[in-house]
Amino acid sequence: MAKIIDINEENIDEQEMFCKKTKKKLPGYQSKLKWMKERFKEGLKYKLLIVKEGDKETSRGMIEYIPGEYNWRGIQTDGWMVIHCLWVVGKHKKHGHGSSLLQEAIRDAKEAGMHGVVGMSAEKGGWLPKRNIYLNNGFKKVDGMEPYFELYAYIFSDKAPKPKFYPMSDDKISEYSDGVTILYSDQCPYVVDLVEELNDEFKDKKDRLKTIKINSCKEAQQNSVYPYGTYCIICNGEKTLYVHQTRKKILQSLNE
Repeated sequence: MAKIIDINEENIDEQEMFCKKTKKKLPGYQSKLKWMKERFKEGLKYKLLIVKEGDKETSRGMIEYIPGEYNWRGIQTDGWMVIHCLWVVGKHKKHGHGSSLLQEAIRDAKEAGMHGVVGMSAEKGGWLPKRNIYLNNGFKKVDGMEPYFELYAYIFSDKAPKPKFYPMSDDKISEYSDGVTILYSDQCPYVVDLVEELNDEFKDKKDRLKTIKINSCKEAQQNSVYPYGTYCIICNGEKTLYVHQTRKKILQSLNE
């Protein structure tokens, strides 16, 4: 039997987050914890899927969403609820748990009098949900962006303003023309720890690596470089990586 619980400012210090929960002492977990406490003031919702395995209850999925004005993706969604992350893992996939988590966002958006719920998808890479989870729950595609990003919305009223991606700029990307540039934020604990690892890898060649931390939702929304809002690697102003990978794979890609 599964249940969904809210993680909020009152219980977050006693409850665990889903991502990096086995590595709570690492910078990624601690940075995300601080980030979440600040976002709760803006209406962030973070919910865990709790299942029983043997005699123990544990989290095997989660959903994170926030009012569109404060979202950390490259999308224009004022008045909408925006899903940052949606995960179900292991043997608990394909049992309807993802849909149950989505329904939490839909319900909260309705109660808040919003236009609906918006989620970003990526079919070819990254940790964004695949489009079917949205299509199977009544969402419609409302925008798309190369190389593989799509925007889906659960719309309460046809009179609502259409959610859309903020435009990207080749001129902006060209500003990062020398070496490797990483744009990142504390929204994803995996990215924070990856940046730490890459900083160690490049410690003897600091002129080749520049890390830029995104510290506000407006920066994430209107960075003009990438729509994900949480993570991007630009190599010599041309090669852009959106996909979360291990340090080894990223270094291999950059060397190519």
